[in-house]
Amino acid sequence: MALLRLIYFSLLFGLCFAADPFANFDLELSYITVSPLGVPQQVIAVNGKFPGPILNVTTNYNVVVNVKNKLDENLLIAWSGVQMRRVSWQDGVLGTNCPIPPKWNWTYQFQVKDQIGSFFYFSSLNFQRAAGGFGPFIITNRNIIPLPFNTPDGDIIIMIGDWYTRNHTALRTALDNGKDLGMPDGVLINGKGPYRYNTTLVPDGIDYETINVEPGKTYRIRVHNVGVSTCLNFRIQSHNLLLAETEGHYTMQQNYTSLDIYVGQSYSFLVTMDQNASSDYYMVASPRFVNQSLWQRVTGVGILHYSNSKGKASGPLPDPPNDAYDTSYAINQAMSIRQNGSASGARPNPQGSFHYGSINVTDTYVLRSMPPVVIDGKLRTTFNGISFVNPDTPIRLADKFNVKGAYKLDFPSRPLTGPPRMDRSLINGTYKGFIEIILENNDTVVQSFHMDGYSFFVVGMAYGEWTENSRGTYDKWDAISRCTTQVVPGGWTAVLVSLDNVGAWNLRAENLDRWYLGQETYIRIINPDEDNTTEFAAPDNVLYCGALSNLQKPQQHTSSASSVIGQSKLYLAMLIVFLAGISILY
Repeated sequence: MALLRLIYFSLLFGLCFAADPFANFDLELSYITVSPLGVPQQVIAVNGKFPGPILNVTTNYNVVVNVKNKLDENLLIAWSGVQMRRVSWQDGVLGTNCPIPPKWNWTYQFQVKDQIGSFFYFSSLNFQRAAGGFGPFIITNRNIIPLPFNTPDGDIIIMIGDWYTRNHTALRTALDNGKDLGMPDGVLINGKGPYRYNTTLVPDGIDYETINVEPGKTYRIRVHNVGVSTCLNFRIQSHNLLLAETEGHYTMQQNYTSLDIYVGQSYSFLVTMDQNASSDYYMVASPRFVNQSLWQRVTGVGILHYSNSKGKASGPLPDPPNDAYDTSYAINQAMSIRQNGSASGARPNPQGSFHYGSINVTDTYVLRSMPPVVIDGKLRTTFNGISFVNPDTPIRLADKFNVKGAYKLDFPSRPLTGPPRMDRSLINGTYKGFIEIILENNDTVVQSFHMDGYSFFVVGMAYGEWTENSRGTYDKWDAISRCTTQVVPGGWTAVLVSLDNVGAWNLRAENLDRWYLGQETYIRIINPDEDNTTEFAAPDNVLYCGALSNLQKPQQHTSSASSVIGQSKLYLAMLIVFLAGISILY
């Protein structure tokens, strides 16, 4: 009787999970030839598009994405900011997934549990994001959860990023040979080059992005920096950017004339079309923390076009921040982004109901990055003196099959004092711990750092060396919660994170060159009392590699996301019948 009751409630839990709607997508990644900067080059398209299509779902939806690899090399899709609650098996990086071989397909299935906001998906292997393979991923509110602003008249996606005319394999080879990538060739806006605002800097014949709008209306403009390594300042001529959300959390609403968007970051702005439309208006994404005179041509320019516009945009671009002699500007702007504590996010309770500032920290990790260094004859980057080497067998798969020596749980909590080394060292996270991570950037370039599986509170940021006294400057009330933060060169950023998501989660430099050369690690979090509720089992379609390669069967057929949903609905129907039978018997 007790066993049947246990089965009943277990199935009822499964039924509730399965009752959330499904959204299915098919993504095919392949090469196409385009000329965004006037030079024909090979890029990675998604469903024939560059950038890829929008994936739009709603909070708590079950998402099924069938990915077809039409490239000539391995592939994984990662989901920047999507937390993959209880299923790090779906995260799409080498520490969690075996790669999808060429000509194969693999189906991701995950729930966007208790999330809203603006995110993106991208190809995470082999420097492929430098060639494309990315697109926007939007999680909209359920109807029962009100927006903390009036419903916008439209939704606009803008993907910005620095761009090279060399393909990703050439960039990869340069890094493998110990060379710097050098200055990018330009900045793209939605996969297109700059409007010809200057006949000297911009050649004729470049296709540029135009955003069409109606006067008097307010649009939600979601901006994602999907570039290689350059922070970009985003601005729209003569228009205020009312910041509303970043990476799944609503912000206090405040106006900016421009905002620095670091690599891997995503923002939502509310922009009202309140100008007289005497002409079109420039949209600009220009590089920051560089020599502006040398980088003039590395500027993305698009057009905001009112339906009643009286002419083309002309004249100089709107000015970027004038802070060459003010090192505090970037820090102050970053720390001005604060969480809207009274707004509901994905759930009815206010975002500020989690009082992070009053929780005792259980562990502190100082992660220090340094300029690239030669280790064993190869140019590498490090955290705390360790340059990460991806395990041959993904971490949780190695755990499941007791693969010995796949990784080490010995990542140092402070920088090592000896010579740097290459290793497979992970952070041994404590389930339900509350940790402090200090990101120290001793490199010469501004960097972004990202954590999969989580959002963290950005409580502090400054130039100079972090000390324990720095905690006195922390924002313990309304720090923004996000998944990607910046660290200025010669400075530090402090974040707090509650380790409530079991699995193995990547912590990395979002700058592609630094990431590719080894600046990453993983936090492995295990529930010692695991009962298959805090972490789901490996999916039936799990791929095997490394020490488990002998378990991988040849792929016999290509399934679609819709067929997976059909199987899930059949399973749901069987659950209903089974539960009905139990209720009749008891």
